[in-house]
Amino acid sequence: MKNYSQITPEGTKDLLFEECLANRTASSILGNVFSHRGFHEVLTPGIEFYDLFSEDISGIPMEYMFKMSDSKGRLMVMRPDSTLPIARMVTTRLKNMEYPIRLFYNQRVYRYNPGLTGRSNEVMQAGIELIGAKGRRADLEVITTAVEALSKCVPDFRIEIGHAGFFRALAQKLPVNKEYREKIRMLIESKNYSALNSKLDKIENSQAVEAIRKLPRLFGGIEVLEEARTLCGDDEEALGKLAYLQEIYDHLSKYGLGERLIIDLGLVQRNDYYSGIVFSGYVLGSGEPVLIGGRYDNLLDSFDAPAPAIGFGINVDALARVMLKKGNIPQRKQPDVLVHGLDGHETEAIKYTETLSQASILGENSVFETEDEAMEYARSKGIRKLAIVGDEIKTIDTGV
Repeated sequence: MKNYSQITPEGTKDLLFEECLANRTASSILGNVFSHRGFHEVLTPGIEFYDLFSEDISGIPMEYMFKMSDSKGRLMVMRPDSTLPIARMVTTRLKNMEYPIRLFYNQRVYRYNPGLTGRSNEVMQAGIELIGAKGRRADLEVITTAVEALSKCVPDFRIEIGHAGFFRALAQKLPVNKEYREKIRMLIESKNYSALNSKLDKIENSQAVEAIRKLPRLFGGIEVLEEARTLCGDDEEALGKLAYLQEIYDHLSKYGLGERLIIDLGLVQRNDYYSGIVFSGYVLGSGEPVLIGGRYDNLLDSFDAPAPAIGFGINVDALARVMLKKGNIPQRKQPDVLVHGLDGHETEAIKYTETLSQASILGENSVFETEDEAMEYARSKGIRKLAIVGDEIKTIDTGV
């Protein structure tokens, strides 16, 4: 039997040194943005009952979850998503709290990615949920929070916005079942033009079919909405979604996003989950979106506590990698002094190291047996001073 004790499972990795610092820095920046916006931090269990994430509620296929059973034989999953546990929390422990409720989180999620395609099965995710608020003001609050969060981490990013209801309005006119519509949605999401056309060619041609065929290419500025209006004819529902999307676009343009704001009517992620405005955030240096969010007004119905809601999640690992690559992470300082205690003076050396720290001097306590070993180590690490603690304290230049 093969021994796997020296490797990590597929889709996971160890984080070392600067990678840990980058993740911690990104998480700290995001947490500060969220808390300054009035959101309160929460954490949910890493293991939940499968019932919370059944596919009808979550839209996550069962085979994409990491499953196990507890001591009573009940089916459990490692948390594949943060929004549903927070919805559960809101409808139970926070059920008496006045709306709107502003929450943020920073925790790992676990989801199997077939073929991986560069994605991880374990991701540190940070995000916000605004529960109990609907309308333009709430949507703008959450999207501008996403903009501020990305801008505080990286200078080069873009925000793409769409509307889940626009695709739904068109798809309802197709004479196909729910499963077929879902396959079409997934092909639009992946912008797989060839496969999408093949699927649509099997349906009797109509205005809705031709509109959906062009959705992946409806990407750009305000002109995209004009083209979309010509495709949906007199469909009042679809036109209404476009009108609202333009309203949001106009407000965000005034916010100063400029060319970093894109309309993408092919943004149809998890369409059974989202109900209104949807958006994604991209940063230069990462091929996948680092931020995904939208309005999900129907989700809390599953907990018998209907309430409007909107939020987003950020892939902290992906964002941290970009920040590290671009040099946006402060370098970890080398110790200024290595403190070595002579025999019998070990605790005095530890206390002296603490004294240096209180004076904003970075000191490291030596764990070596001899002064020569301590000197060799200091030179190898680029530490400029060696403090020898005995009956008195003597500081020596290491020559580096």
